[in-house]
Amino acid sequence: MHQPSPERPPLDARTVLAAWNVEPVLVAGLGATALVYLRGWRRLRARRPARIGVRHLVAFLGGLGTLFMALASPLDTLSDRLLAVHMAQHIVLLVVTPPLLLLGTPLMPLLFGLPMGRLRVLLGRLAARIDDCFGHPLVGLLAMSFATWGWHAPAAFELALHHRAWHVVEHASFLTAGLLFWWPVVRPWPYRRRWPRPAMIPYLLIADLQNTALAAILVFSDRVLYPSYGLGPGALADQVVAGVLMWVPMSLAYLVPAGVLTTRWLSPDTGRRGI
Repeated sequence: MHQPSPERPPLDARTVLAAWNVEPVLVAGLGATALVYLRGWRRLRARRPARIGVRHLVAFLGGLGTLFMALASPLDTLSDRLLAVHMAQHIVLLVVTPPLLLLGTPLMPLLFGLPMGRLRVLLGRLAARIDDCFGHPLVGLLAMSFATWGWHAPAAFELALHHRAWHVVEHASFLTAGLLFWWPVVRPWPYRRRWPRPAMIPYLLIADLQNTALAAILVFSDRVLYPSYGLGPGALADQVVAGVLMWVPMSLAYLVPAGVLTTRWLSPDTGRRGI
């Protein structure tokens, strides 16, 4: 959300600690969401304690916390200074915040947290239709692919760096793509089951292959792909670090759940666990 500057003094601890950009709109939005969720969680907890528990509350609030860190902490403020920091911000928005929010089974608590019953019913019907239209794994995979490849194309990346509105659109695209992608993996209640659990294994592996390909381009490129971060050896080294960040943490985000699903699928008591 910041205009890249051609002159960047070295970063020190004081600069990093002061690099917070806490916008009132963001705080108000996240705070209101947390309050609505907590209200609905308490209602559902009283009615159906076996369906929703403390772990869901912790996961959802953790997701809101990571979203705040991505958009208000030095990850955002210093993202125009270092490509590696910018990449870390993208990682949070794509593979950290979305699964945490979904692990909180957000749909029902948010609906039950609303004050008006009629509005709750209307939104519930809308949510069911959204799940029908956008809950398919193919939609999630395409959304993740377009967001990842599209916004990391040099022209789009530079556009987002130089224009605040496009930077907001970029962040919204990553978060939305992440939610769509992880929806069929996490399957938050109530999820209308479509594909068998083992189908999520190739789903995650395809996402990892795409991520690995893009990361390899950043790591092994012999030229700077994003000129706003400079054109010298330091900028190229920064690009390599950004590529490594994309390669390792994001690959783990895909491969660990794929490994867990594979282990459960091959386990002799798979049928009893219903995966």
